[in-house]
Amino acid sequence: MAKGKKTIYFCQNCGHEETKWLGQCPACKEWNTFVEEKVIGSSASANVRTEREVKIVALSEVSADDHTRIETGMAELDRVLGGGIVPGSLVLVGGDPGIGKSTILLQVCQRLAQERSVLYISGEESLSQIKLRANRMGEFKENLKLLCETNLGTIRNVIENRRPELVVIDSIQTMYSEEVSSAPGSVSQVRESTNVFMQLAKGLGITIFIVGHVTKEGTVAGPRVLEHMVDTVLYFEGDRHASYRILRGVKNRFGSTNEIGVFEMRQNGLVEVENPSEYMLSGKPENASGSVVACSMEGTRPLLIEIQALVCESNFGMPRRTAAGTDYNRVNLLMAVLEKRIGLHMSNCDAYVNIAGGIKMNEPAIDLGIVMAIISSYKNRPVDEKMIVFGEVGLSGEVRAVSMPEQRVTEAKKLGFEVCVIPEVSMDMVKSIKGIKIIGVKTVNDAMNLI
Repeated sequence: MAKGKKTIYFCQNCGHEETKWLGQCPACKEWNTFVEEKVIGSSASANVRTEREVKIVALSEVSADDHTRIETGMAELDRVLGGGIVPGSLVLVGGDPGIGKSTILLQVCQRLAQERSVLYISGEESLSQIKLRANRMGEFKENLKLLCETNLGTIRNVIENRRPELVVIDSIQTMYSEEVSSAPGSVSQVRESTNVFMQLAKGLGITIFIVGHVTKEGTVAGPRVLEHMVDTVLYFEGDRHASYRILRGVKNRFGSTNEIGVFEMRQNGLVEVENPSEYMLSGKPENASGSVVACSMEGTRPLLIEIQALVCESNFGMPRRTAAGTDYNRVNLLMAVLEKRIGLHMSNCDAYVNIAGGIKMNEPAIDLGIVMAIISSYKNRPVDEKMIVFGEVGLSGEVRAVSMPEQRVTEAKKLGFEVCVIPEVSMDMVKSIKGIKIIGVKTVNDAMNLI
């Protein structure tokens, strides 16, 4: 082997390095994740600076002024980012193929190019393909420049010479560095490319958006260290064949990670959904058993969702249980609570629970909604259409308090609901809200009596 080159084994899940192949990664405990790659060694003392050459400052001398955020013109995206784009930040956008990653970033470029210089770098599409998608979105200003390139050295020179205020990289898996001998999309190439873009973003004060492919498990492809290197990680969720899209922040150094943005895919691109609760409840059936409206909190935003349940006798010895949009094990747990605490014999029944609209919710506050939907379907009695429920259900059958009940009740009142079923321990926090009937329940038995 040539001098300076050596073989290293990388874990594709977490980026851990070993000098030999291992069946199990000692860092993340995953099996069969090591891949062999050749790396080029460098002198350890080549770029080392002395203490006189570096600047050491006290914490008290560091300015604590917040960065001036740049609004993207899309309120839903600004909400997820924490109020806008922070100059010099590195943002990773992931999602399934065809979900709308390139579309939303091109729309951001369209809005910011009216006043700022923007560079869109594509390694997957040609200039004509980008132009065809841009024609559906409307007019673009001359400040938006396009570049179709995958060579990392060329891209770095272009960014350093032009100094744009915003750069979009689509996608990080197509970029390659000539200094790394492995193929594009490998662990070494992805990590090297992300490291270069991080240096450009911090050194030049340029905001860089990176598009990342996802694996079949739904996580960003490449080493896990990729998500640790960037400032913000955004995920697009939803069925690519459906019209809605949900943008969720899973990491944000400059804001909350609990916010979501809701978009609808149309012919001219992604359109913001200002009132997602009304959108999620559209098409709700009338006087149908097993349909209950619950309220979940996504960050500071209350979101009303329809929970549907279908319970029927099983023709087989082992009943089937299915959960779409919520945790399957949680549904089994709640059904066990109903059988033990209330006496509903569902051990010989098939049960199907679905959150309408395809949205995924795991907040404990929807427990009471799932329970009432199951009881409603089991007894074939519809729940009042103007009723909304929320609360966490414990193993003893008690209904426990949830966070921010005032915002949930206020959202239900705004959308025209007349009755709100909440945990009794939260009654004192919502007694000042008028115009809606509020019922407190202690146990799931109290909730069953309302059906």
